[in-house]
Amino acid sequence: MWYFPLRLSVIKAGRPCPLSDGRQGLSGLKRGMPPDRNEVSVHARPLALVFALTAAALTAAALTAAIVPNFAFPPHRAPASAPPFLSEHGPAPIPGRCAASPHLCGYPDATNTGVPSGMKLKTVGPGKGQLSSGPGWHFDSRGWVEVDGNGAVLSGLYIPYNLDINSVSNVTVKDVKVVTSGDSSFGISLRHTTNATVENSTIQGVNTGADRLMVGVKDIYADATGTSVLDNNILRVATGVQIPEGLIEGNYIHNMGMIPGDHVNGITVNGSTTPLTIKGNTILVHLDQTDAVSLFQDFGLEANKTIENNLLAGGSYTIYGGDGQYGATSGIVITGNRISTIYYPHGGTYGPVAYFTSSGTGNSWSGNTWDQNGQTIPSPMRAPGPRRPSRRHNR
Repeated sequence: MWYFPLRLSVIKAGRPCPLSDGRQGLSGLKRGMPPDRNEVSVHARPLALVFALTAAALTAAALTAAIVPNFAFPPHRAPASAPPFLSEHGPAPIPGRCAASPHLCGYPDATNTGVPSGMKLKTVGPGKGQLSSGPGWHFDSRGWVEVDGNGAVLSGLYIPYNLDINSVSNVTVKDVKVVTSGDSSFGISLRHTTNATVENSTIQGVNTGADRLMVGVKDIYADATGTSVLDNNILRVATGVQIPEGLIEGNYIHNMGMIPGDHVNGITVNGSTTPLTIKGNTILVHLDQTDAVSLFQDFGLEANKTIENNLLAGGSYTIYGGDGQYGATSGIVITGNRISTIYYPHGGTYGPVAYFTSSGTGNSWSGNTWDQNGQTIPSPMRAPGPRRPSRRHNR
């Protein structure tokens, strides 16, 4: 059964109320105006109100029974450190369209990722009243924040610059909001790092156009080890996360941005055989290119990658499965993912998956389903779909 969430707007006297997606609602009630000729008289209003409320209640009950599937909703916000929606078998199967409101199906969205709502952040910068340094990190006068101390913990900060983690180990970035933009911009950049963790943070561009962020989290030299990207809200980016190893789990990547020449990816890898798990993320790419998750052989062979229990939509193909010029893939496991048609009837513009060969050693395609009806998506043939233009992200 299809599930369409209801959006209600309350009208306040004298001014419009914004809808949940930021648009303005009705123009509001005019104060001090005489009643319309068809308005019920003051003495008749109580009885009319009783009838109106009764009719509204019956209508709401009928609508609820007609359009909302019969299942129990999980709690509003789950602890980010231990998502309850993931078992060894992935999210519990729930009928309807999870992409319309992912947290109702146990997937990440704005309700359970990023900096917690209401948390006060301290602004980083050189200005009066701003923080310019802390244990293991400092503001660089050239225009970014440098992390150069092993074991540094950055928390409760608002950083309107690139956050660069350089040649250190065991760094934690938690409850931090990074907002920046530019032609070749990075939200959080990793350079020769070991055991870096980015969690419960919000990483975004200024807008989805000229001031988009190029990459939210990027391993600059593709040599980091032990990286964890967990429970973040990443938006207004051309690419959400670009790392070749580690764990990417519980993130919400959405509202993608683009300027001419960009390639749009939710999570992308450009040729690596180091193990990487992409698990339990919501990645919604409303644009018709390029992907929600991609394993490309731009610089080398792809192997040892697991893509499991994610909610995905959009792109040219929603998933690119790793085949390419450097040879046969191995250890590519794609399992338990839900692919939505919220933007395109085939998941992506051309289909749900391309460039995946199930016959490779250790390769597996299983339990992947359509979000709208739970039907199984069969193991794909290797598709001769569109290849990508020059990738500005990797130069």
